[in-house]
Amino acid sequence: MAITHEIKVQRREDEGKGASRRLRRAGTVPAIVYGGELKPVSIQLNHNDVWLASQNDWFYASILDLSLSGDVQKVLLRDMQRHPFKQQILHLDFQRVNENEALRVSVPLHFLNEDKSPAGKAAEVVVTHELNEVEISCLPKDLPEFIEIDLSALEVGTVIHLSDLKLPNGVEIPELKLGKEHDVAVVIAKYGQEEAEEVDAAAVAEVPAAKVTKKEEPKK
Repeated sequence: MAITHEIKVQRREDEGKGASRRLRRAGTVPAIVYGGELKPVSIQLNHNDVWLASQNDWFYASILDLSLSGDVQKVLLRDMQRHPFKQQILHLDFQRVNENEALRVSVPLHFLNEDKSPAGKAAEVVVTHELNEVEISCLPKDLPEFIEIDLSALEVGTVIHLSDLKLPNGVEIPELKLGKEHDVAVVIAKYGQEEAEEVDAAAVAEVPAAKVTKKEEPKK
């Protein structure tokens, strides 16, 4: 069962760039809710509340309950605009959720017990996380906030692929339906020397071959 989180919002009457700038100066975030059979609605949220929520994985991969004076709509965050250098959220896009339609959402991966694994304890072994999130498909009620990967048994030389992930009931990875070549690596454990050799080999391969010019014979 997916966990939901309630966020209080207010309807936004004024629109346009000027109105959005005034809202931001007043400590609120302009946003829009769209999708489903209802028309798009412009809303505003308290910036501090949104900023705190944005520090959690659930804000990006959970069903959110937007509460407007008691009217609750279930949505997903679909886009967030941030200020290039300030700790400020500029705009949010939320999409309404139909509980009977499957969603495609990217959820974060949580890697557990790496330090307890044989690979994690071995000297000169590098464990790389090739992916930090994965796109899944499921009904809203089955949406997980994240997917855990237990690395306690990770051995040197092991590669964990998408198909190795343990998914909750009702959840699937659409990428795997496209063929074996899409079953990409998620975690790789190997000796650091091997990685250095691969980098060196790649660097050599990128160096263009020197041009060999034929020396002209002196004219007689």
